[in-house]
Amino acid sequence: MLGRPHDVPVPADTLPQDLSDDIEAAGYYPALVADVVATAVAGQEILAHLVHQEATFDTETVRRHLTVLVLTPGRLVIAHADDRDAEHVESAPVAMATTETVPLSRLRGVVLSHVMANPENYEPGSLGREVTLTLGWGAISRLDLVPAQCADPQCDGDHGYEGTVAGDDISLRVSGEVSGAQAVQQALDFARTVQASLGR
Repeated sequence: MLGRPHDVPVPADTLPQDLSDDIEAAGYYPALVADVVATAVAGQEILAHLVHQEATFDTETVRRHLTVLVLTPGRLVIAHADDRDAEHVESAPVAMATTETVPLSRLRGVVLSHVMANPENYEPGSLGREVTLTLGWGAISRLDLVPAQCADPQCDGDHGYEGTVAGDDISLRVSGEVSGAQAVQQALDFARTVQASLGR
């Protein structure tokens, strides 16, 4: 096994302690995730961050997924890490980590959707039990096509295709019931900081 030379710096050592702590608390290969995030941030000042974990269920498998959003003075860094299928049954677990960097000048919008239980009893300042944060930058447009249908169930004619064009974005749903009220507050704080950074 190849070791790391002692004089080679570890990328994660450049991250602020609160971001390192949040990555560690998420518990998904924290050393790997921290190094990947730090490499993408490339030493820039970090203004805000958000660490979001979720699990998806695929037949007999639970797959973990971690998203880390980092805001610097000029960029939004997006890191994803998740489980992948091993090539062979007897193979060791496989994780994949990907980063994307978006210049803030390309960021087109910040959308926050709030879910309120019992809105008639809303407490001012609480902003709901769940938020969905969507950041859009439109670097790539995605075209989703499906065969067009007609109203006649007996018709077997070709009606072409219909579809929608969607801009590139990322959307994170943060639930207080699943992740706790602090996670919702962290998402709101991150959204505020990003909103304040747009259009400067």
